[in-house]
Amino acid sequence: MDGLFDVPGTTGGGSLNANTHASAPLAVRMRPRTLEELVGQEQLRAPGAPLRRLIEGDQSMSLLLWGPPGTGKTTIASIVSQQTDRRFVEVSAVSAGVKEVRAAIDAARGELVRGGRETVLFVDEVHRFSKAQQDALLPGVENRWVTLVAATTENPFFSVISPLLSRSLLLRLESLTDDDVRAVLAQALEDERGLGGRTSIDDDALDHLVRLAGGDARRSLTYLEAAAGAAASRGLDAIDLETAETAVDQAAVRYDRQGDQHYDITSAFIKSVRGSDADAALHYLARMIEAGEDPRFIARRLMILASEDVGLADSTALQTAVAAAQIVQLIGMPEAQLTLAHATIALAVAPKSNAVTTAIGAALADVRAGKIGPVPAHLRDAHYAGAKKLGHGSTYKYSHDEPYGIAEQQYAPDAVLDAEYYRPTSLGAEAAVRERWERIRRMIRGAGPERGTRRRPR
Repeated sequence: MDGLFDVPGTTGGGSLNANTHASAPLAVRMRPRTLEELVGQEQLRAPGAPLRRLIEGDQSMSLLLWGPPGTGKTTIASIVSQQTDRRFVEVSAVSAGVKEVRAAIDAARGELVRGGRETVLFVDEVHRFSKAQQDALLPGVENRWVTLVAATTENPFFSVISPLLSRSLLLRLESLTDDDVRAVLAQALEDERGLGGRTSIDDDALDHLVRLAGGDARRSLTYLEAAAGAAASRGLDAIDLETAETAVDQAAVRYDRQGDQHYDITSAFIKSVRGSDADAALHYLARMIEAGEDPRFIARRLMILASEDVGLADSTALQTAVAAAQIVQLIGMPEAQLTLAHATIALAVAPKSNAVTTAIGAALADVRAGKIGPVPAHLRDAHYAGAKKLGHGSTYKYSHDEPYGIAEQQYAPDAVLDAEYYRPTSLGAEAAVRERWERIRRMIRGAGPERGTRRRPR
């Protein structure tokens, strides 16, 4: 019991490390014991990286770990404790108050005074601490009575007080890749701390568990343990897809993020939004979300759709799509699924126009065909010595000095003088844009504000 102390709301003495008995959850038994066993987070494990220097140099440095669930925050705290031979004490951000925080720090200071080991104080979900509770951590961090390892899933620049943030080394953890999760599961299947090779798993069942994990190693191990238990109850030596589906109570989504399903579902999603079928678009969105598709990919597709298929028929569609992409970055999944659904519905029910798409396409086609020509002399740069002698800008008409703020003059090169790239539709807000653009075009080209337009070629 050396190193333990009785503080309400805390656990001490490396309690995470002690939970390796046979009945402990698989995710606890398989918790990496060294930095080398940690899967993913290469940026933190690389030679010379701050975390490696902290562990190998046995330095006293407080850490603030920021990342999604199941990426190794608690594991890193445990590794820091084990590999540097420090005591490990946990404080619950849910149940502990200022009194408990101060008691934990006082006990750590007392341990140092008695010549004992330094203490790693682990605070999970530190963003749940009030300002007063976070303030209570400052003396221990400032005087290095404890090595604070605080973990959070929320942006610490918004949820952690500045003094604590400035005294800690901020480490950003990334979601695990599918290959990372697959490696975690493979190790658990073979390691004696896990299933010890007693159970195997079919490839499609493994893929199902990887997809459901969503980059969360802890979740993947929880699902594997449930699937292995279901297989054992059925007298099976291998986990098949049906058993995996039953164990986690979720059907496998037929979706391969690197294969045909990825492209087919994405294509159907885009075409459903373009076709204004919000229900079908939501169906394909749900399939992508359930399959663990990168939400940033979905947000990018919506931003493209906003210009490609809605355009000026509803200019707010692009603003909605851009806002959705920003929110996905800020809050992540699963909450961001609401934002993606919001943007999907907004774009699906918006009036549609591909006039922007055809306009830039036609302009690019002319340029690629060699229809370029010199810039008209009156539009050329006239801000250097000798420009006027060349006639640059001498006959340029300043638009703001002209009636309606529009000057009658040539803007396009001769080669494309009569080109009409942008041809707005009469759908949604673009109907008003069309009326205004046709009047502007007539005024620019000398037809007057009220004269009829030329017949458009079909």
